[in-house]
Amino acid sequence: MEFFRIKRDIPFMSYGKVTTMISLVTFLLAVVFLFTKGLNLSVEFTGGTVMEVQYQQAANLPDIRHRVEGLKLGEVQVQSLGTSRDVMIRLANKPGTNSAKLSEQVMGLLKQGDGSVQLRKVEFVGPSVGEELVTHGLTAISLVCLGIVLYLAIRFEWRLALSAIIANMHDVVIILGCFAFFQWEFSLTVLAGVLAVLGYSVNESVVVFDRIRENFRRPAMRGKSTAEVIDNAITATMSRTFITHGSTETMVLSMLVFGGPALHGFAMALTIGIVFGIYSSVLVASPLALALGTKREHMIKVTKAKEEAVV
Repeated sequence: MEFFRIKRDIPFMSYGKVTTMISLVTFLLAVVFLFTKGLNLSVEFTGGTVMEVQYQQAANLPDIRHRVEGLKLGEVQVQSLGTSRDVMIRLANKPGTNSAKLSEQVMGLLKQGDGSVQLRKVEFVGPSVGEELVTHGLTAISLVCLGIVLYLAIRFEWRLALSAIIANMHDVVIILGCFAFFQWEFSLTVLAGVLAVLGYSVNESVVVFDRIRENFRRPAMRGKSTAEVIDNAITATMSRTFITHGSTETMVLSMLVFGGPALHGFAMALTIGIVFGIYSSVLVASPLALALGTKREHMIKVTKAKEEAVV
């Protein structure tokens, strides 16, 4: 299925130095924001107070969130817990106030809106839990990156594997840089979005690299340079890119607009990741593969070796 077909190859590789420089500047800015401003970590990472309250009727989550935000504790998480009458509230720590006093302040605000609300449970999430979650999150990202490198190195060759992982880490750092610059809350759902972007971005790189490998073996491409072969591969997959990424971005934007605060961070991470994932797969990974010396004989040699191993 194709929405359009481009008859002449677009010379993407002729702009490789420019796009790579733009990516480098963007990457460095993201790193600067991460070190100077840092991430605005949520309660799961920093520790805080978790409350469970119950209403006699269905709870009005937007009203609860609006009232609790009056305490000015930063980002507040309010979500249903099992039923529409049960609500879980996550709050960041407030200097000079323990969980008991903080829960009393919250209950006072909630009772102004509905006197039937009851406090079911209050828990304090300590910093040790937050440190454990940070460690597990970094471990998850490292394992995903390692898996991507091994997969691409086995399927293609090490030059393409290295190009793809650099492009994917470029996407991840830019997402984190955006969250640091705007001080959006970084929660576990955002971390899930970052991991999803890693897998999503590498999928586009695999499609382009697979077409490059096919082009190297096509008789019609034997007189073409490596840059021309890559340009043809990217141009040939543009319709597919438009269909898949366009439909995915439409769905993610709908979550961003209509999903509410619970999905805002996750949808924002995916929105940024998809846009930069397309850019990095086409205008970062491919120029890097060309700069690293990916050649026809490399791809054909690796492909023949794999075919012989299968036989």
